[in-house]
Amino acid sequence: MAKLFRAAIMGPPGSGKGTISKRIAQSFGLQYLSSGHYLRESIAANTEAGVLVRSYVERSMLVPDHVMTRLMLPRLEQLIGHSWLLDGFPRTLSQARALDNLCQLDLVISLNIPYETLRERLSDRWVHPGSGRVYNMGFNPPRVQGKDDITREPLIQHDDDKPEALMARLRHYKDVAKPVINLYKSQGILHSFSGTETDRIWPYINSLLSTKMHTQPSDAVQTQTP
Repeated sequence: MAKLFRAAIMGPPGSGKGTISKRIAQSFGLQYLSSGHYLRESIAANTEAGVLVRSYVERSMLVPDHVMTRLMLPRLEQLIGHSWLLDGFPRTLSQARALDNLCQLDLVISLNIPYETLRERLSDRWVHPGSGRVYNMGFNPPRVQGKDDITREPLIQHDDDKPEALMARLRHYKDVAKPVINLYKSQGILHSFSGTETDRIWPYINSLLSTKMHTQPSDAVQTQTP
């Protein structure tokens, strides 16, 4: 694949973003860049950005734009000669504009999943805090109940995966994501997928990427309006 291909995926908590991202990375040879992974890595390494990140994470606050861009943009600059898929960044319009100044995305995938489906998925969701590995009791349970497959450390359930908190998170996601979605729509690179089952959405995403990645013009930047 000679032409570089840069994509991002957006979706509310519980939308299956992580699962779909990993499938895309494996099927199309894109590097999977998760902002959550970089956040955890920066905290563990105690970098200057990591100390800032920790101060927000410990208070259960969203990491602000200037900290996220300071963390993510240098990583992306290092990968300037690679094709990748971003998950969790850009989350806001300010982050999207900062990314645009660095490079032009070829494709943005937006997942629209009904609230009821998200609620069911998240009530079954357990997390290994050290690595961010996510388990779902319905379709991806741990081998030993309540324990991480790799470290055998206990799994936890986030307070913000509980129904009242989920409604607030979902509302917040929609408010923040809307201008980002509109920006990418205006650039002609947004593709939205709706459904309740990841396995049913996947063939459509797979087909879109197959088409896009094998018909990329060698020098054009895609900015046409839909």
